[in-house]
This record gives sequence, C-alpha cells and structure tokens, in this order.
Amino acid sequence: MKIICIGRNYADHARELKNDIPAEPVIFMKPDSALITGNRPFFLPEFTQDLHYETELVVRIHKLGRHIEERFAHKYYCDITVGIDFTARDVQQRLKSQGLPWELAKAFDGSAVLGEWVPLAGRDIQDLHFHLDKNGKTVQQGHTADMLFNVNQIISFVSRYFTLKIGDLIYTGTPAGVGKVDIGDQLNGFLGDKELFRCEVK
Repeated sequence: MKIICIGRNYADHARELKNDIPAEPVIFMKPDSALITGNRPFFLPEFTQDLHYETELVVRIHKLGRHIEERFAHKYYCDITVGIDFTARDVQQRLKSQGLPWELAKAFDGSAVLGEWVPLAGRDIQDLHFHLDKNGKTVQQGHTADMLFNVNQIISFVSRYFTLKIGDLIYTGTPAGVGKVDIGDQLNGFLGDKELFRCEVK
C-alpha cells in the first residue's frame, strides 16, 4: 500500500507559503507507518518546533491501474475521507534551502491522519467542502473545486510513474489556512457537516 501525496494543489496555499504555482502535480510519498487511524492520538515528535496541520481530501484506489487515461480515472475510486498531512515546517524549510527532498519533514511515523471512509455515492468529487476544527474552532476550510489539478488528472498523472494498486491512498492537497499544533490540541476533520476523524495531540 502506497500513500501518495500532492503538494501545492491549491493556489492560495502555495501563495501563503510563498511557493510558485506548479505547472504539473507535485508528488511526494509517505510510508504506511505514517498512518494514524481509528481516532488514535498524534504524538508530537521531538525533532520539530513548528509542526503544522494540512487538511486534505483523501481518495482510496480500488482497482489496479497503470497509464490511466483521465477520462477513465473515475472508475478507480469510490471511497473518500478527510485526513491530515502533518508537516514539520521548520525541517521542511531547512531541507528546501539545501535543495534536499522533503521526506524527513513529511513522511515520519504518525504524519498521516486518516478519517472514516465514506462512499462517494454519486457526489461530484470536485464539489465537496471539508474543514478542520482545532479546539472547537474552524481553522481551515477547503472546496475541491479549487484544486489546481482535479482528482482524475492526479490519478492519470501519477499512474504514468507508479502502478496504482488496490488500497493505495492519495492525499489530494491542502487549501490555505495551515497552522501550528501543540500538545493538548484537539483536531476534528469534517466532510461537509460529517465528522470523519478526531485526533488529540500529545
């Protein structure tokens, strides 16, 4: 099982971090040891002083595919959820300044919160609202219509490089509003008005 993540897929988020708008999807990956499921807590790692939440729509692949044409990509998923791509922002900035990959900042154990799966069930995947509450206050909101690269474009692009297998996850990128978390914070992720995860920072 692969965890494929898309960076800078919302223009407002790219701008808030002073990044260029990408001409094609920005891809990075996480290992399966990054997953936090079942509302388990997240333990703040000791190697960062600036750990950020990044709330995202997540898609689960349910069909083997390679070199998938965009027009057929919708046949490769039917379940969605909301998750968090935790990012050690200080580590990421250091790595970027040295021209190095981001994995130490993005792929560490526990860095991928994953919510309860729900069926897409005929909804338009590019017309979904999601949000994150931190300690009872909404801190991040997204609408999938604002993606620079939509889900089907992402699947088509990724499948040129990696065979997509049943159970692979795609974190589709975060909108603006990312922010710092601290020990004791309670994070709750929603698709529309349905809560799909809760995660305490310890």
